[in-house]
This record gives sequence, structure tokens and C-alpha cells, in this order.
Amino acid sequence: MEMKSLGIELPKETARVREILGHYKEIGLSGVFGAVMIEQSLKAADKAMIAGDVAMMIAAYNDLKEITG
Repeated sequence: MEMKSLGIELPKETARVREILGHYKEIGLSGVFGAVMIEQSLKAADKAMIAGDVAMMIAAYNDLKEITG
């Protein structure tokens, strides 16, 4: 089983989700609700990383992993 670093994987996950956010914004009005929800998840992840709060980072990582595009 490969060990992964949260400090490396969370930024990767935020980058992946930011790309998905772009797709939601391209949709236009139909994608607004999804885009808002994704932006909230990304803000929570950014806040957790800035604070260095590991518990918040884990929660944010798990939340972002559920976002598909």
C-alpha cells in the first residue's frame, strides 16, 4: 500500500477540482449551482491549508475527492 502525503495530495486535488469548476462555469446558467458548491469546497480547502489544520485538510480532501465532472 502506497503512503501519500496530504501536503502533496490536497493541492493536487484542488487543482483537479478547479479544472472541473471551469467546466461548470462554461455551462452557463445551468452550472451556477454546481459552481457555487465547488467554490465553497475549494475555499474550505484553501482555508485548511493556510491554517495548517490537519483535521480540516483531511475533511477538505475527502470532500474534494467526491467532486466529479
